[in-house]
Amino acid sequence: MTTPEAGAAMAGLAERILAGEIKCLSIKQPYPHHIFHDGKDVENRDWPTKGRGWVMAHAGVSKSELDMDDPKEAALPRGGIVGMIKITDCVQAMDSRWFFGRYGFVIGEAFPLPLIPCRGMLGFFVPPPEVLSQVADALRARAGKGA
Repeated sequence: MTTPEAGAAMAGLAERILAGEIKCLSIKQPYPHHIFHDGKDVENRDWPTKGRGWVMAHAGVSKSELDMDDPKEAALPRGGIVGMIKITDCVQAMDSRWFFGRYGFVIGEAFPLPLIPCRGMLGFFVPPPEVLSQVADALRARAGKGA
């Protein structure tokens, strides 16, 4: 069961999403999966960000990073929002097996959500209002389950 503080935090996050205050970032699979399930603690990019805080994680439709001969990788959700990540820093070096980019967006917290279909874009972007509403609903449902 969720604590009142965690439930309130999730509700506040849902309201910020509805207000369009939380942006989204497309990440090619299998990297979102690695963030949520394997401890990937950095998202590599060729460009820096000054942004910090929660971001919706979007799994792009691209298959370029997937091993399509691996049924588990081939089945990973693509083409929509799949979770939330909290960016805590942007670095040019990091002691992490996951860091290999010119810049790394350090991920402090992360959790998955059920796939919410949404078209991706380059850079940070704000999804359409109907998608924001679905993400907010998913966060409220997660808070209700105590996750």
